[in-house]
Amino acid sequence: MPVIKAVAGLMTAMIAAGQISQPGLNTNSAETDKPAVKTSVARPAAKTSVAKVYVGNASWYGEAFRSRRTASGERFNPDRSTIASRHLPFGTKVRVTYLRTGRSAVAHVTDRGPFVRGRIIDCSEGLARQIGLRNAGTGKVKVEVLNTRR
Repeated sequence: MPVIKAVAGLMTAMIAAGQISQPGLNTNSAETDKPAVKTSVARPAAKTSVAKVYVGNASWYGEAFRSRRTASGERFNPDRSTIASRHLPFGTKVRVTYLRTGRSAVAHVTDRGPFVRGRIIDCSEGLARQIGLRNAGTGKVKVEVLNTRR
């Protein structure tokens, strides 16, 4: 929270000094005090609920598998947030939370695995980095299967 407050304070000072314009204001027209007109139409937010929760150990895999085909047929990109699961269908969206850090990220199933006893998923390196699992190598995670409806 202190970082967010510091950034907000810095931005307020820069707006006051005229170094940056206030977000949402049209600085390209002669009338700079009128808000810019938005031309895009916002889609309604997706409603997400949790269908099932699993807790267990996870590991990660990365660069050695770059561009190889996954079991779903996609090319593996270790920078994306994906997981390998033995049982969940391909394309299933999940929220993975590393219980040690409390950090979580949304990913989807693209591969099969892990093939090591006692692990419930393998994370891509990008996902492991996001949740703080990369340096540890393995750790206890919570996997929430998400139902997303419009």
